[in-house]
Amino acid sequence: MNSGSYVTLPVKPIPVSREVDVVVIGGGASGIGAAISAAANGARTLLIEQRGFLGGMGTVSLVPAFCPFTDKEKPIIRGVGMALMERMKRACKEDFQREYEDTLDWVPIDPEVLKRVYDDALLEQGVELLYHTFVSEVLMSANNRRVDGVVVVNKSGRSLVRCSYIIDATGDADIAAMAGAPFQKGGEQGELQPGSMCYLLANVDRKSFATFLEESGDSGQLHQTVERAIEEGALPEGRKSISGLAWVSDYLVGVNFGHVFGIDGTKAEDLTRGAIEGRRLAERQLRFFRDYVPGFEGAHMVASGEQLGIRETRRIEGDYVLKAEDFMEARSFPDDIARNAYYIDIHMATSKGNMTFTHLPPGQSHGVPYRVLLPLGLDNIWVPGRAASSDRAVQGSLRVMPNCFAMGQASGTAAALALRIDGGSRDVLIAELQAKLVEQGAWLGESFAEGSVG
Repeated sequence: MNSGSYVTLPVKPIPVSREVDVVVIGGGASGIGAAISAAANGARTLLIEQRGFLGGMGTVSLVPAFCPFTDKEKPIIRGVGMALMERMKRACKEDFQREYEDTLDWVPIDPEVLKRVYDDALLEQGVELLYHTFVSEVLMSANNRRVDGVVVVNKSGRSLVRCSYIIDATGDADIAAMAGAPFQKGGEQGELQPGSMCYLLANVDRKSFATFLEESGDSGQLHQTVERAIEEGALPEGRKSISGLAWVSDYLVGVNFGHVFGIDGTKAEDLTRGAIEGRRLAERQLRFFRDYVPGFEGAHMVASGEQLGIRETRRIEGDYVLKAEDFMEARSFPDDIARNAYYIDIHMATSKGNMTFTHLPPGQSHGVPYRVLLPLGLDNIWVPGRAASSDRAVQGSLRVMPNCFAMGQASGTAAALALRIDGGSRDVLIAELQAKLVEQGAWLGESFAEGSVG
């Protein structure tokens, strides 16, 4: 990276392997919502994903549960995202279905079930899937305002995919950045939220654990137990509670616990270090569970994340930057395409730092305007998900999977509408987009007619 030397490769022609209407890059929640919606509205859609499966942080990084779909009173993330979560529930074992049938917040993820659910849902809509593939370059139009295609690299070689529209669902705004879009990254000092190595533990006893919580008076996040383990040197300095235990069954639990600091998810070197340090930390946490937590004496780690879970990298500069005051005042916008009620959740950048939590009152949410999806200077790209245009505080709220589904659904629907009029991302009629989203089950607030849930 810092050798200071360069080489010039010979110019080589590459084949055009595909020509489609919409290319979605990234198979996490944003990309899934976008691809389903673009295809459902008539666009020839290709989704490109670097792994061999869909799901993003929920499957690649084993984030153990879906964040809330409600504002604590009613579901506000509906449409594609809720339908997929409900479909996962129905595909799980009967005891899982019974326990979580009426649950919309913090539903545990069964990653293997979810991978198959996502495959089937996209294929049913006619989305073409291309796994094990990276985008290495973009082909720009003469005026540098449109991306006319992307260069892909995989085991088949190197080729160009031509397209009319791009949805950058990488989570890191990789494609928008390649195309020259302006962006911000991290805080004022460049600090980034830490990553987490999540994992699945088997051979645990949920009933014994529940008895321990009741008798000890500790919380479900094991705050007292974790603090004692840190004081005794069994755990490193850092977060003094567990982010989440998501019980897939009485003997299998997903764990989100602890941090790996100083990781920039846009750098391969950092992701490499994060994977190594994350696995070491997870092994140390496993010893903690066995030694300190009743019900976990025989715990066995059956899987850890393929990649460290990443909370924060780039944020595009879009036509509008969603700000903390928009969140705090629960503002609505004329071009709303989603609602958000998840709390601002900013994890400390160092082991000595503090975490920031800011909640809206139950029943309140703020609007997510269409303009936050549109990177400045580009006419045929949408950027849904954690890289959407916001300040750092709101990114700490907007980044979670339910919101990503909603922004993805809006992006895919908008791309299909733009295709119909042969226009750009800013030519889409907002009222038509909003009506189409409501028709497809999205919820945009009390002022809009409600579509069907799920």
